[in-house]
Amino acid sequence: MSQLSQYFAQNQFCCLVEYLPSMQEVLPVATQLAGFPVCMTLSDRVRSDEDIAPLIAAQSYPQQIEKVLHYAGKGRDIHDFNLFLTQAKQHGQQNLLLLTGDKLKQHHDGQGSHARTRYLESVNAVIAAKQQGGFHIGVALNPFKYSQAEKQAQYLKLHKKLQAGADYIITQLGFDLVALKQAHEFLIEENYTQKILACVMPLTLARAKFMLKHNVAGIVITPHMLEVLAQEHDSDQTENTYLRCALQILICQHIGYAGVHLSACHKADEQAILTSYIEQYRHLDLKQCEQLWTQLWQLKTGNELRPAAVEKSKLSNLHQKVKYQFLDTIHSTMFNSSLVKGLGAYIFSANFWNKALAAKLLLQAEYLSKHFIVGCESCGQCRLAETLYICPETCPKGLANGPCGGTHLDRCEFGDRECIHSIKARLAEEVDQIQILKKQLIPTLPIEVRGTSSWKNWYVKQ
Repeated sequence: MSQLSQYFAQNQFCCLVEYLPSMQEVLPVATQLAGFPVCMTLSDRVRSDEDIAPLIAAQSYPQQIEKVLHYAGKGRDIHDFNLFLTQAKQHGQQNLLLLTGDKLKQHHDGQGSHARTRYLESVNAVIAAKQQGGFHIGVALNPFKYSQAEKQAQYLKLHKKLQAGADYIITQLGFDLVALKQAHEFLIEENYTQKILACVMPLTLARAKFMLKHNVAGIVITPHMLEVLAQEHDSDQTENTYLRCALQILICQHIGYAGVHLSACHKADEQAILTSYIEQYRHLDLKQCEQLWTQLWQLKTGNELRPAAVEKSKLSNLHQKVKYQFLDTIHSTMFNSSLVKGLGAYIFSANFWNKALAAKLLLQAEYLSKHFIVGCESCGQCRLAETLYICPETCPKGLANGPCGGTHLDRCEFGDRECIHSIKARLAEEVDQIQILKKQLIPTLPIEVRGTSSWKNWYVKQ
């Protein structure tokens, strides 16, 4: 049993301090921060696509230091992850935070000479880790979403992560207390027993500008926040940065979070400042902490920490609903009928289909029949029935179980389209299929089946 899981079992508020993996610098790791027990977390591919793996960096630190290893699925497949699990066990690492991850800086869309970049979904990673056993598994949630469909899609995917076996949740970095409260209330209302931690950061003006400049996915930095930070910078009140972070930690403790994931505060002097503010204000109750928070952020309406252009609720268009009904009828007739499944199994069991020309013609026929309707990319394991006939291959990351955390007001992290998972969430409401997006765990797609006919694979499997 890991120390982190013991903290959770004992309802002991804890602090996970994030470190960027490095072989050049091994930093001291405190055992506690303001009386809260500390675990170190090692991020994965944050600075660059070639960052040192957290598992390797962890070996530079004493074994007795409790560690949480991040694992981002970007540019990786299930075989890579199973190898990582084996190696983690060999090194005695139990605590994992499994993420799909932001887009790779060297992402390829499959055009030209480069193969399309693939991403291992966190849902599938949780399933694999649970099957291996012996791991304490964390997942991410981004509750800072401000369109109805986008927010619903996040929570639908969280249902899947928890159903798959996740032990705890860590939120995306954010500063909207209402959203943090809603995330905690969600777990209570849905009778989940998993613990939740909030990602917090001493937000300086420089860090806020960096995140805006580089369009860091899923992070909300509003013009009002920049204005407040700039005022403090000009008037030499920059230590308010640490006071706000201390208050957010105390507020999270008051509302029932199990701890915090502390980013950009790994140096001893930074932690000392933060500790002093936590100790100075820990006598305050929730209402008093929130009043001081409101004062420091100069909040008047309470919406200053949210995006200004919140879109109104949308409805699925008639074309999407008609397409769903049509394709669902086709699927039920051609793929769910016992008679057709038996006939298909008989036809496709013939050796004829293993010949190169026959396999090529079958694949081309399937591609032509589906590509211009749903965006088929010949994945070999069609998941359309589980995704309301919105092909997961039309998501740049190829995510089938739900969205990543990088969307903004229904827009994809890549910025060139609406997030397909927001489209699915809206459609599901209108065709009464929310449960399929909430409960249907879609298996990972093995690389070896890509480029083969999903028709043949379906019937032969049956």
